[in-house]
Amino acid sequence: MSARTATLVPVRAVAARDLNSDKGNAGDDPRGPANQDGPAASELLEALPLPLIALDDADRIGVVNGAAEQFLGASAAHLRGRALTEILVGDSPLLALVHQVRQDGVALSEEACVVESPRFGRREAAVDLAPLANRSGWVAILLRERLIARGLDRQAQQQGAVRSLNAMAALLAHEIKNPLSGIRGAAQLIEPDLPPSRQMLAALIREEADRIRGLVDRMEMFAQAAPVAFSTLNIHEVLDHVRHLGEAGVADGRTVIADYDPSLPLLHGHRDLLIQLFLNLFKNAAEATQPKTGRIRLITRYRQGAKLTRPGGGAAPHLPLAVSIEDNGSGVPDALQARLFDPFVTSKATGKGLGLALAAKIVADHGGAIEFESVPGRTVFIVLLPAAVEN
Repeated sequence: MSARTATLVPVRAVAARDLNSDKGNAGDDPRGPANQDGPAASELLEALPLPLIALDDADRIGVVNGAAEQFLGASAAHLRGRALTEILVGDSPLLALVHQVRQDGVALSEEACVVESPRFGRREAAVDLAPLANRSGWVAILLRERLIARGLDRQAQQQGAVRSLNAMAALLAHEIKNPLSGIRGAAQLIEPDLPPSRQMLAALIREEADRIRGLVDRMEMFAQAAPVAFSTLNIHEVLDHVRHLGEAGVADGRTVIADYDPSLPLLHGHRDLLIQLFLNLFKNAAEATQPKTGRIRLITRYRQGAKLTRPGGGAAPHLPLAVSIEDNGSGVPDALQARLFDPFVTSKATGKGLGLALAAKIVADHGGAIEFESVPGRTVFIVLLPAAVEN
């Protein structure tokens, strides 16, 4: 509880987009009046790409911006006036931080705070909290989801790995496949002239040459240097195709949920490559779950403000299309998480470790970003993609 005596005032809980700072007075609006020569406070809040929430002295949501609506998975009309405990789990550490700020009367920051809700599951975010000077007991909360921030920071490293993989694949294709064909052909020619006890050695040479050639063929998919012809696509059509393929195969017996935002803009991409990308992620999710209890969710959302930093300070494209594939499986082992997109890294006994490396390449070819978060019982891969540019 607060150490100060709180003055109880009527709470007018409203969404940020509903406030018009040219009406009313500063005492009615916790953000104060707007400068008539500049943008209104509500416009500034809506432009903020990070979720911002203001709680009153009873932990009721008073103000949210558009990014907070997306983060919490509910509209401002649904959120305003509701206690934060109705949105988050009761023992959320965020509530403890709010009470600490209210009691001490000073701002604080927490770099890793778990935010959990029955609506959107479990997320980890960096949190900044501060008391509102003109509103007794009110606390402002700014959230920075670590999943996306961490993912965007690591994209340059992933793209560098993809470029190295391209070069290695080209080298393998050029320097290995030709002499390998000669080795196999020589073994095939001498095999009939060898005694039976030696023929199996020649056969072994042929089989091993075929196995190496198969590996090189799989690697060669990364060496495609020619530009891919893109077209304007509806991402939901791509995901529905993937869902139907998966339900008829690897996801048999699992519950598959499509949670789409129908207002998403179109995407500029390559349909077959995107199907390959999401089918690979869907297959991994299915294989990580059990037939009767497994649950896979395909989720699309519009994310304001997500941008990909280019090496060397290049332009940072906006990546508003967020496609998530979430499962309730056992999760990615901790030892693999830092290298999960590297080639030949896999937790599967019969896996080749190329699926996620190829996924990273396809995403990079589309100018996007890919990241994941995994704990036992919940793994989610998020692919961020740019929208089609309207002419």
